[in-house]
Amino acid sequence: MSKRLPKGFGGVIKQRGHRANPYMVRIKVGTIVNHEKGTAYPDYKILGYTKTRKDGILMLQEYHNNPYDLDQAMTFEEVYWKMFDEFILEQSPRSYNAYHASFKALEPLHRLVFKDIKINQLQSAIDKSGRDYPTLRKIKVVINQMYKWAMKYDVCPKDYSKYVDIIKHKHKNPRKRSQNPFTKEDLDILWSLAEENRYYQAILMLIYTGLRISEMLELKKEHVNLEEQYFDVVNSKTINGIRRVPIANCILPFFKQWYVHSKAETLLCTLDHQPFLYRNYYDSYWIQILEPLDMTYRPHMARHTFITLMAEARVDQTTIKKIVGHQGAMSLTERVYTHLDVNVLIDAVNKIYHP
Repeated sequence: MSKRLPKGFGGVIKQRGHRANPYMVRIKVGTIVNHEKGTAYPDYKILGYTKTRKDGILMLQEYHNNPYDLDQAMTFEEVYWKMFDEFILEQSPRSYNAYHASFKALEPLHRLVFKDIKINQLQSAIDKSGRDYPTLRKIKVVINQMYKWAMKYDVCPKDYSKYVDIIKHKHKNPRKRSQNPFTKEDLDILWSLAEENRYYQAILMLIYTGLRISEMLELKKEHVNLEEQYFDVVNSKTINGIRRVPIANCILPFFKQWYVHSKAETLLCTLDHQPFLYRNYYDSYWIQILEPLDMTYRPHMARHTFITLMAEARVDQTTIKKIVGHQGAMSLTERVYTHLDVNVLIDAVNKIYHP
């Protein structure tokens, strides 16, 4: 039996049903009296919801240590963190950086009382942020979530987020295919979505192996060694492309999930478990899942991103060329020292950036 909390401390109540955060955390703020019936019952304000009872008690303790006005005087910053804890924290832990970057872009609003913020102030913060259109879309998602939380708890009377206009900034991002590597911000977003959709995993597998798109689509399960954490490229457009490629720790779970999921002989497959043809993959999968995120990369930029990340991690050029199959570009000295143990290659790819 759970130990009772001290009188006046508040309550942590488990709700029925299957919920990500089943414990409701509340504080008694008074008593509601019905004089006609001669009855009275407690009046509560909800602080939030938590995954465990222990987390709920910690939320109450935090409130008592730093009490805030429960009657709608929360600042923009306070609403953000409350929203984040309830809507974001449990859903996609790896998306922290993307959400925090959007929040930081709205710094002029941070200390304003949330319920008093008007549309002209929100619009001004957007207009003066200096961000491009894809980033503004992410910022608007954050604002939408904040108002969703605030309306749920009666923190504000009206949802101004739906009136924020970002379309006028669309010219800052002409829709053209990027010839640059994936940005770290975009990588963070892909990581945040990877657990929800295995086709985001496939993009990250392409980025973190440095494969050509044809090599990835044609990779057969029989050539994948999950236990020793590598796979063999046996078909490539160049002789030097025939090679052994390490699997980084961060994407190994994706390889394992695809290995079990795919009923085709290839590691990756369509929704109906058929091997991919390039045109089918590019038109029906790559574009379909990246364009809603305003990402306009072509598949070969995944390989470029891998090489860039490896260089940023200060992996030596000989190792990079070995992994991506650029042996034809090696010097004579490099060719002598290319018989690298697969564990050396795994250590190298484990150095590159991931959230």
